[in-house]
Amino acid sequence: MAASMACQAALRGLRAASSKQLLGSRNQLARVSPRRWLNLQEYQSKKLMQDSGVTVQRFFVADTASEALEAAKRLKAKEIVLKAQILAGGRGKGVFDSGLKGGVHLTKDPAVVGELAGKMLGFSLTTKQTPKEGVKVKTVMVAEALDISRETYFAILMDRSCNGPVIVGSPQGGVDIEEVAATTPELIFKEVIDICEGVRDDQALRMAANLGFKGPLERQAADQIKRLYDLFLKVDATQVEVNPLGETPEGQVVCFDAKINFDDNAEFRQKAVFAMDDTAESDPLETEAARYDLKYIGLDGNIACFVNGAGLAMATCDIIDLHGGKPANFLDLGGGVKENQVYAAFKLLTADPKVEAILVNIFGGIVNCAIIANGITKACRELELKVPLVVRLEGTNVQEAKRILSESGLPITSATDLDDAAKKAVAAIGKN
Repeated sequence: MAASMACQAALRGLRAASSKQLLGSRNQLARVSPRRWLNLQEYQSKKLMQDSGVTVQRFFVADTASEALEAAKRLKAKEIVLKAQILAGGRGKGVFDSGLKGGVHLTKDPAVVGELAGKMLGFSLTTKQTPKEGVKVKTVMVAEALDISRETYFAILMDRSCNGPVIVGSPQGGVDIEEVAATTPELIFKEVIDICEGVRDDQALRMAANLGFKGPLERQAADQIKRLYDLFLKVDATQVEVNPLGETPEGQVVCFDAKINFDDNAEFRQKAVFAMDDTAESDPLETEAARYDLKYIGLDGNIACFVNGAGLAMATCDIIDLHGGKPANFLDLGGGVKENQVYAAFKLLTADPKVEAILVNIFGGIVNCAIIANGITKACRELELKVPLVVRLEGTNVQEAKRILSESGLPITSATDLDDAAKKAVAAIGKN
């Protein structure tokens, strides 16, 4: 489902993408989701694959029980799988507030599909990855159920150490691939791709053979690998992960489940893809932050962090923790900042009821500190800031910025360096 934040994941050993990342500190600060990336539902990813000639199960999408029933009839399949469409994992073991158990059901009777869909649509599904109250299901996918005689793992991703894309595969599919990489690394196969040349026939066939496909299935799997790579390029993906890439008893190679991550810098030329973004299950603050090109991740502390640069943001979180405080968020302002972004950032930070103090830590290289200072004073006045504010500014135009803050008449605490800022922010919590 995009960061998801961010804070992203890659491949070491396997460097398969992880859905979580740890913002580290001596005391293990918090486990957080990545910054909010583009989130697509399962059926949307399958539609993108289908449009690129990748073999997926036949499926329809339904918003009502009657539509689901009609879709099941149209499939004319021996067996049908009905899947609730939410971004969280663990659907199969989830529970609906309608009383229905499981967000994934198999049946051979189309009439049962309609009944089950009626207990899914409009009801909340709770899984190990959803909030306690669950997530309301608005759409179901009705698909042809296929038997899988063998499961493999396949992925395409950008690998910085290779300066471009790599394809990674294992004959051990349908399981946690990071566990395979840790326990049986000899079953992980990797091919470095020349992005100008693309996947060569010999590379695709070698990977298909390493995945264990034999006879005519080897050529079929190689063809699917090349089509998946075409999709990877076409949609500006940073990762396409298929688990499992399966083999059916009838002799078909099918992509049964896939996760696609997209380069958010390519949004300007992937408007159709990004228009499918489903923000319903995202943290509203993260969604709002993305509107202003801010990178925001909520944490469980009470000191809000307003920083430019991911490295500086993590260092700020660590030093707050070192002095006995807990960060309430990870907010990266980035470069090329404008005054309205500073205002938007303060609005986001003060919207979190847990926040008892705000620490601004800006190192102005590209960023003009005076713009930050003007944004801070405007936000403090218009939002009537009620919590202590500690500001540490260094870099471009810093003297002008300090003059703006000192002459503002606002109760802003200045700090000489990051350590001083963290100490003052933690101390401010006790006084507040």
